[in-house]
Amino acid sequence: MWFKQWLAKRPPAKRVTRPPVAVAAWLQTNTFHHSQFTDLRALVAEKEKQHLTISLCIPTLNEEKTIGKEITVFKSELMSRYPLIDEIAVIDSGSTDKTCEVARTFGAEAYLAADILPETGDRKGKGENLWKAIYQLKGDIIVYVDADIKNIHARFAYGLLAPLLLKPEVKYVKAFYDRPLIVSKDVRVSGGGRVTEILVRPLFSLFFPDLTAIIQPLSGEYAARREVLDSIPFPIGYGVETAHLIDIYQRWGLRAFAQSDLDQRVHRNQSTQALGKMSFGILQTFLSRARALGLIGEMPERSQILRQFQVRDNVYEQVDSLIREMERPPMLEIPAYRRKFKRP
Repeated sequence: MWFKQWLAKRPPAKRVTRPPVAVAAWLQTNTFHHSQFTDLRALVAEKEKQHLTISLCIPTLNEEKTIGKEITVFKSELMSRYPLIDEIAVIDSGSTDKTCEVARTFGAEAYLAADILPETGDRKGKGENLWKAIYQLKGDIIVYVDADIKNIHARFAYGLLAPLLLKPEVKYVKAFYDRPLIVSKDVRVSGGGRVTEILVRPLFSLFFPDLTAIIQPLSGEYAARREVLDSIPFPIGYGVETAHLIDIYQRWGLRAFAQSDLDQRVHRNQSTQALGKMSFGILQTFLSRARALGLIGEMPERSQILRQFQVRDNVYEQVDSLIREMERPPMLEIPAYRRKFKRP
């Protein structure tokens, strides 16, 4: 298991001696709203001052209906009008529609994940696309944005990039949406989606209380420095976002994170059964890390079969799904990557 191997190579003192960070203080200093960063000229100037390049990655699978609009918005606002982003690329899982063709028509590079680092093989999953993007894209900072956002706006990129440009200690920025508001005497409850609130937040509350400060840990929009992304393992499936938070937290602590409120995000909702599959994959990833970190004891061999039910002609049928959360090693362990980016 790549995480356990990666953990064993790291000096344990880094985890032991990391100074504690008060969650309340972190929320005050590292939680932002995209409206704080509307001076895009200033962000471009900061990027140029630091001699940074920035890549935008859009992982896709059958997103022909929304990909064109996303590329148009980002390219016109953040490349042509304000040169904040240096490249836009689609990394595709093997769409059967015209996603890649549409992406190229609207001016983005489009790559099949299977064609990137072919010597490492081809595995299906969003995490696979994110991992291979680290090799394919050139940026010092990579921002990932999902392809199914119906109310796309340039803030989905600059709102995440700004904390990295303005706070050198920040290494990884998560998006959240629909921030908590206090109206009169009523508080409107806000947080993550269903899987976050039912599964991930309870697990973090038990084992990683600091990480409960991340309002939407499973959001698909985030930006990070290359030296972070290429040094951590990548689950290829549902567990990739959870793994990122745990692995980065263990190495650099809560102060390495920031989060940015992007207001509303409109996208398609998934079925309860689909969310069950997501939860099952996330739980596998979480348990693997909890065991490797010594937070839980030895466990019996775990089944990778999720058993759910559906009704057909008034008869309940059990539906079995094989969900195996395989992981890619840190990109730094790939010789071709080290050669391309001249990394030791």
